[in-house]
Amino acid sequence: MGFTETVEPACVLIPAGYFLMGCATGRDDEQPVHRVWVDSFEMAAFQVRNQDWARFMEATGHPVPSHWNAPGFDAPNQPVVAVSWVEADEYCRWLSQARARHYRLPTEAEWEKAAQGGREGSLYPWGDEPPESHEEYLRRWSGEVSGPLPVGEGTPNPFGLYDICENVHEWCADWYSKDYYPDSPERNPSGPASGERRTSRGGAWRHHIKVSRCAARSSIPPLFEYADYGFRVVRDIR
Repeated sequence: MGFTETVEPACVLIPAGYFLMGCATGRDDEQPVHRVWVDSFEMAAFQVRNQDWARFMEATGHPVPSHWNAPGFDAPNQPVVAVSWVEADEYCRWLSQARARHYRLPTEAEWEKAAQGGREGSLYPWGDEPPESHEEYLRRWSGEVSGPLPVGEGTPNPFGLYDICENVHEWCADWYSKDYYPDSPERNPSGPASGERRTSRGGAWRHHIKVSRCAARSSIPPLFEYADYGFRVVRDIR
C-alpha cells in the first residue's frame, strides 16, 4: 500500500468514574455484578483497520496475517483479523514508539465501561432492546455476511465508539479467569497476574447473533489467530 508514516488513531474520551461491571442474568463468569472505578482514558473510535496494519507491516517487516488477501477480508477499511494477542500487543508497542504516546490494549473493565457508553447496567450499547429487534442490527446484519463490515458504518454509542460489541471480537489486556470477579479490586482492575488465555470482548460477524452484550466475556490462548478476532487500542491521557 506504500505508506510512509503512522497515523494518530481517532480516539474519544472515556471519563473516569464508577460503573457496575458484570451481568446478574449472564453467565457465571460475569457474576457477581460489582462496583468498579476506572480512571479516564481515551479509546479508538474504530477497530484497527487493514490500512492501519499495513503501515505497521511496512515499518516493521511483520508478516501478513492469514486472510490478508482473501475476498471479504481485504478492504482497507475493514478491521484487520487473524492477529494474535501477542501481535496486537506488538502493534501497540510500535504505535507508542512511532507516535510518542502510550497505546495499549484495554482492560476488560475499561472495555465494558466504554461499551456501556454511560448507560449503566444496559445490556447493549444502545440499551436493553434485543439485537434482533434493533433497527440498526437488522440494517447491518440481516443479510448473508461472509466477513467483517467496514468500520464506522453504523451508529456510534454515546461515547462515540463505532462497532463496539459487534463486527469482530476485540482482544483485551487481561489474563482470563472465570473466578476473577469475586476478588476483583474496586479500582482499575487489570485481571489475574497470569493465566493460559487472554480475554476478549464483543460479538463478531461469524456468529448467528452478531452483537454481544456489554458484559459478555470470552477468551482464547494468546497465540491463536481467528478470522473473527481483531482489536482496538486505548491511549493513556497525558
